[in-house]
Amino acid sequence: LWGHVLFYTSSLLSGRISTLKDETGAIFIDRDPSLFAPILNFLRTKELHPRSIEVHLLMHEAEFYGITPLVRKLQLCDELDRSSCGNVLFNGYLPPAGPQFMGVYSSCFQGNILNHVICCLGPVSDPGMVRIVCGHHNWIAVAYAQFVVCYRVKESTGWQQVFTSPRLDWVIDRVALNAKVMGGSLGDNDKMVAVASGTEIILWAICPDGNGSEIGVFSLNVPVEALFFVGNQLIATSHTGKVGVWNAVTKHWQNQDVVPINSYDTAGSFLILGCNNGSIYYIDVQKFPLRMKDNDLLVTELYRDPTEDAITALSVYLTPKTSDSGNWIEIAYGTSSGTVRVIVQHPETVGSGPQLFQTFSVHRSPVTKIMLSEKHLISVCADNNHVRTWTVTRFRGMISTQPGSTPLTSFKILSLDDIDGHGGCAAGTEIGPYGERDEQQVFIQRVVPDTDKLYVRLSSNGKRVCEVRSVDGTSITAFVVHECEGSSRIGSRPRRYLFSGHSNGSIQMWDLTTAMEIAGKVDIKGPTEEELLELLDQCDLALTRTPDMSPAASLTHSSRNSMCRYTHLRPHADQSLQNRGMKNHRYRTGFLSSETYCSLYSKYVFFLTQLMSRTHDILVLVSLT
Repeated sequence: LWGHVLFYTSSLLSGRISTLKDETGAIFIDRDPSLFAPILNFLRTKELHPRSIEVHLLMHEAEFYGITPLVRKLQLCDELDRSSCGNVLFNGYLPPAGPQFMGVYSSCFQGNILNHVICCLGPVSDPGMVRIVCGHHNWIAVAYAQFVVCYRVKESTGWQQVFTSPRLDWVIDRVALNAKVMGGSLGDNDKMVAVASGTEIILWAICPDGNGSEIGVFSLNVPVEALFFVGNQLIATSHTGKVGVWNAVTKHWQNQDVVPINSYDTAGSFLILGCNNGSIYYIDVQKFPLRMKDNDLLVTELYRDPTEDAITALSVYLTPKTSDSGNWIEIAYGTSSGTVRVIVQHPETVGSGPQLFQTFSVHRSPVTKIMLSEKHLISVCADNNHVRTWTVTRFRGMISTQPGSTPLTSFKILSLDDIDGHGGCAAGTEIGPYGERDEQQVFIQRVVPDTDKLYVRLSSNGKRVCEVRSVDGTSITAFVVHECEGSSRIGSRPRRYLFSGHSNGSIQMWDLTTAMEIAGKVDIKGPTEEELLELLDQCDLALTRTPDMSPAASLTHSSRNSMCRYTHLRPHADQSLQNRGMKNHRYRTGFLSSETYCSLYSKYVFFLTQLMSRTHDILVLVSLT
C-alpha cells in the first residue's frame, strides 16, 4: 500500500494517533508542525523536502506515523555519512571472545583457599559486555564479567588473542596487566595479568605460547579498590587502609595496615599514598624494605598538609633530571576541602623534605582528580567534574615561580552514571586525563551510560579533539586510552589509541594520533546544548541525597549491591532544591548536581511548552474528503 493509505488507515482511523474532529468531520492532528509539514507534502506529492530538519528526527516521526516508504528513504539518507567500517579514525575491531573461556575455574577451591572463595556479588546485568579495558606496551587486557582475555599487536599480524582465563565464579571488579617484567624474574613467563573481586586476587603468568599458569590466589581481607603493577610488584589497595604487595623476587604476598587511603600515584619504584589524615606517605616497593622488629613494610611519611585535610587526589611528576634516589620530585595534590597544592623536593631541599610551592583555592567541592604534567596543572572536583587548568612555567626542567602558574581555563566533563550497573563499572569508565605527561593529555567523556558515542577533549582547555561512534550501534561500556609501540623502523613513534569496550563484548579501536593532528584545524568544545538534550532523551534522570562515604575518585568505594559508583549531592544543595520547590523529590544521578539538573530541566520544560504552544497555534488540518 502507498504511504498515505497506510497513514490514514493504520494511524488515524485506528485511533493510534490522538486526534480531534470538528463539526465538519475534519481531523486535527496535535503534532509538531515543522516535522509534519514535509511528511504531509510527501503524502500528497511523493516528494521529500526535509528543509533544515535533521533527517533522523524526521525519520522517527515517519516511523510514528507508520509511513514505511518514507522511512526507507530517510534511512538511506541517514546512512550516507555512517558506515559499518567507521570513519577515518576507526582503526580496528576485535569480535567478542569465543566459547573457549567456558571451562570452570576450580583451583580456588583447593586447600586452605576454600575459606576465601568469592561469592558472586549479585546477578550480572550483562555477562557478555566488556567491563574493563587496560593496556601495557603492545598488550591489552579485556575483562568481562567472569573471565579476562589478553590481546597482543604486531606490525605484521595485527591484533591477536593470546590468553584467555578460565571462567570464574565471581564478577571481576579490577584488572591489572604487566606486559614487560623487567629483569625476567619469571623466566620466559614475562607477562602477568591479575584480576580482583571483593577481597580476592588471582595472578597469572602468561607463557610465550599463550598458555597461562596461575601464580597464586591472594586475599587483602577487605574489598580491593585499586589493582596495579609497580615494576614487577603487584599492588592492591583499599580505602580502609590496607595495602597488599606481591613481590616478584620472593614470590611472597604481604598485607600492610596504614592510615585510611583516599588516593595514590606511582613514581618509578615508589608508591605514593594520599591518606585521610592529611599525610602523604611513600613505599619503595622495588627494594621491598621491611622493618626488622615486626617484618612490616617500611612506610615513610613524606609530607603533611598544613590544614590536615584528607588528600583526595595525588599526582607525582618526576623531572627529566630526577636521579635514581628520587630526590628531584614534584607533587600536586587535592584535598577534601577543594584546595589544590603543589609541593617540591629538589636536591637542595632533601634534608628538610618537600616544600610547599603553591596553593590554589578555586574549588568548593572535594578534588577528585589531579594531574601535574610538563606544561599544565589540571584539577577536577566533584561538582559535575568541574575542571580547572593552569599553565606551568619551567626553567631547566624545574617548576618556576617566574612568572609562575597562571590560570588557563575552566570547563566541565558532564558524565552520568547508571544506577543499575547496565552501563558498565566504575573502573572501566574513568574520564582521565589520559596520556604521557610530556604530551597533550585528553579526557574521555561519556555523557550518558547507554550511548554509542564518546567525546575526546583536550585536558588543558576542554576543546573537542573528536567524537567516536560505535560502528555497530552497540552501547559503550568501557574505554581506555593507551599508547602502543610503533614500528621497529627508524623514526617510528608510538601511536595513541582509544579502545572502547561494548555491550556485545566487542572491542573497537580509534586512532587518536590522527585525531590530534586533525583537531588543530578546528575549534570545537564539548557537547553542545542540542547534542546534550539529544543524549539526555535516552535516559531518565534522578538525584540522591545519600552521603558519599569516600571522597576519593582514584579509590572510589564500590557498592557491593549495584557495583556502580555514584556522585552524590553536596549538603548545601538542599537549600537550592527548596528554593525551586522540589523539597520532597528524591533523585539519583552520577556527576549531576541539583543546580545543573534544575537548570537543564527548566530549559527542557520551557522548550516543550513553546513547542506545544506552536503546535496548537498552527494546527494541521487533514480532511478525509
